[in-house]
Amino acid sequence: MSANAIEITPKLVAEHGLKPDEYQRILDLIGRVPTLTELGIFSAMWNEHCSYKSSKKWLRTLPTTGPRVICGPGENAGVVDIGDGQAIIFKMESHNHPSYIEPYQGAATGVGGILRDVFTMGARPIAAMNALRFGAPEHPRTRHVVAGVVAGVGGYGNSFGVPTIGGEVNFDESYNGNCLVNAFAAGLADTDKIFYSEAKGVGLPIVYLGSKTGRDGIHGATMASAEFDQDTEEKRPTVQIGDPFSEKLLLEACLELMATGAVIAIQDMGAAGLTCSAVEMGAKGGLGVELNLDMVPCRETGMTAYEMMLSESQERMLMVLDPAKEKEAEAVFRKWHLDFAVVGKTTDDLRFRIFRHGELMADLPIKELGDQAPEYDRPWIATPKAATTTAADFAAPNSVSDTLVKIIGLPDMASRRWVWEQYDSLIQGNTAIGPGGDAAVIRIGDGPKALAFTLDVSPRYCFADPEEGGKQAVAECWRNLTAVGAEPLAITDNLNFGNPEKPEIMGQFVGCIKGIGAACTALDFPVVSGNVSLYNETNGKGILPTPAIGAVGLLPDIAVRTTIGFKAEGETIVVLGETKGHLGQSIYARDILGRRAADAPPPVDLVVERHNGDFVRTEIRSGAFTAVHDASDGGLLVALAEMAMAGGIGCSVEALSDIPLHAWAFGEDQARYVVTLPAKAADALIDRAAEANVPAFVIGTTGGAELTLKGATPISLGTLKETHEAWFPTYMAGPDLLDA
Repeated sequence: MSANAIEITPKLVAEHGLKPDEYQRILDLIGRVPTLTELGIFSAMWNEHCSYKSSKKWLRTLPTTGPRVICGPGENAGVVDIGDGQAIIFKMESHNHPSYIEPYQGAATGVGGILRDVFTMGARPIAAMNALRFGAPEHPRTRHVVAGVVAGVGGYGNSFGVPTIGGEVNFDESYNGNCLVNAFAAGLADTDKIFYSEAKGVGLPIVYLGSKTGRDGIHGATMASAEFDQDTEEKRPTVQIGDPFSEKLLLEACLELMATGAVIAIQDMGAAGLTCSAVEMGAKGGLGVELNLDMVPCRETGMTAYEMMLSESQERMLMVLDPAKEKEAEAVFRKWHLDFAVVGKTTDDLRFRIFRHGELMADLPIKELGDQAPEYDRPWIATPKAATTTAADFAAPNSVSDTLVKIIGLPDMASRRWVWEQYDSLIQGNTAIGPGGDAAVIRIGDGPKALAFTLDVSPRYCFADPEEGGKQAVAECWRNLTAVGAEPLAITDNLNFGNPEKPEIMGQFVGCIKGIGAACTALDFPVVSGNVSLYNETNGKGILPTPAIGAVGLLPDIAVRTTIGFKAEGETIVVLGETKGHLGQSIYARDILGRRAADAPPPVDLVVERHNGDFVRTEIRSGAFTAVHDASDGGLLVALAEMAMAGGIGCSVEALSDIPLHAWAFGEDQARYVVTLPAKAADALIDRAAEANVPAFVIGTTGGAELTLKGATPISLGTLKETHEAWFPTYMAGPDLLDA
């Protein structure tokens, strides 16, 4: 019996992730019961991961244009002009569910997928980052997931040959059953050699490029659009298997092919594989697509049309080709030992037709498959306003010094060296600042220009106040780029949330979008690409709202950049920005006091953020500062400790303030930078800051082998470093509780 002859039952519809009303929409649209292959195609195109059906309404409110934006959301990645005929192409995307099921392959193929999004557009990848979030360290599966994910990220990126230069790693019990793996990639291209996915021309050949199709990853996108239960083992076949060496060949072959002028349109086969790539290319160009699956290179025998259309096998592309250059194009791919097969053609009838063994397996309206997917205006409830607090609401510690040592050794604050030393951050030879600072910096060719990259979000802020948390995530990235001397250009986002059918979860999403939009508008920091990952829940428990932000900035001269480490003894330390001692949602409140109350996070004044940041950037470019670090998680004292450890030089500081010492030390007020400069230049800086109306406070000097805060016990740099570096390797060397 033909697979297409299988009866379409309500149970089968539900197994494909389609609600009864969505199935009725399909019946109304095509005027008949779909075949099994057609049901699979609708399932792939209409799931949350591919259609953004719960988020489109709100994503449209984000600012996506600007003087440097060449291409905003809607393509494989965003494109931003960096001058001199060059563009940076970048995006971030999630691979959350697969990485929890099979950590190594889930993370590895997440890296592979985002790299393809970049080089599909004609860019050579120059940088990768990742934002990783895991369950509580004591959870029996956490160590296993951490080990697999980090190995997968490194295994793919290192083998492919792209430097992994930064990111985030955090822990929280809300991720116990649902880790987050958000992969970022960026590449360089000439502005006149950018490739898009819109098909053009009728009767042109559609070509399959790259690796062969197998049964791995079938229903991967659908699985990524559903909540988890405890039985993740049965979902293992939905996880793709990656081959970074094949992807490297695919990169070189694609870039060589693009140089021939043969490529009219090209699309990565990512989520939903052949289905999504073919439909998107045709629908964007107002064309139909006809595919003959008998021509698709397969690595397994007896594959059905259903399996072939939904497979998410990796390292594959689909292209519309100039027929006059078919032989030349094929020769390029044969040279690189990759498959090249004409599998179909473009048509003028706006139909999506699939043939297998001479049988018509699917005949669907192509526009409705993509553009007319369901779009929901989900009910939402705003997160209740968090309580405003003062320093008096938070108990002082017995010892500020002991508290600092404890904070820098916490799972969320300890050094991530164990993680990033597994990544090659120096390959390609252009890394000027690697992992461990505010932002990483990559030189462009021989310079003098360079690009800065950063990732950030504070989920605890977003949970307490989604709008302020959304603002803060963008503002923090803006500060990180500014702190190395870069002009912030644009962002990509990866919006990770729970079940949008729950009004309180949808309220978190809406609040974060409002905050992100407000910050991007105020800071002229447009959103040019991104990804939404919903249904991050296990057994009904959602993750913390986690709208990860990836950002790119431009340095006109790589020689004029700053890092966080103290550079010399006897230099003056200045805090730029106002310190009020805000402890709500701080690391101190959460991890030292154990306070997880609904306190308000620190407010973000976007006018002040921009004003202070512009001043700092101007000063950096004038050569005023020897070191710069923004103050964020943990507060001023943590920032000072990080600067001292990075430079191997101590400091003596004094809290010249009328707020309580612990609030000055650990408060997480925004829009602040800690800077150092030669002592003889300090007075002039204070004068310039006063002229610019930027609060500036001299708090001490660099020198010695201790961090000394007046009124507290001195702490040796040795103690700080040992504590800061110890947690991760000690934790990962422990017994795997999963096997214990």
